[in-house]
Amino acid sequence: MENFHISAADFIPEVNFDANKYLLEISGQSFHEYTSEFYEPIFQWVEDFLKVSSKDITINFKMTYFNTASSKCLFDIVEMLKEYQESGSGKVTVNWYYQEEDDDMLETGEDFIEDSGMKINLVEYK
Repeated sequence: MENFHISAADFIPEVNFDANKYLLEISGQSFHEYTSEFYEPIFQWVEDFLKVSSKDITINFKMTYFNTASSKCLFDIVEMLKEYQESGSGKVTVNWYYQEEDDDMLETGEDFIEDSGMKINLVEYK
């Protein structure tokens, strides 16, 4: 399976999915006007990847800002990975990075933990 990359630009995050390393990363800002259209190929890649994967996967979220529509999309990715893990295909490690003193992003990570029921590592950085 080929890797998937989207460079960061105005209102869209950087997306680096490395199929060989089983490492998925989304970072930056996400408040594109057409959020669902932007995330559709991301969902498709993840869905296809999970069908052929049978190893442990790590996903890193290092967001600095996102809107409500993007939050839903990020949560949907977490849910897809949760189903993968629950199927016994492999363990999923979710790392939620937040900047020091960014209480909103920390709280959002905590909300993702509560709402998804997954173990999510909250990682503070400067």
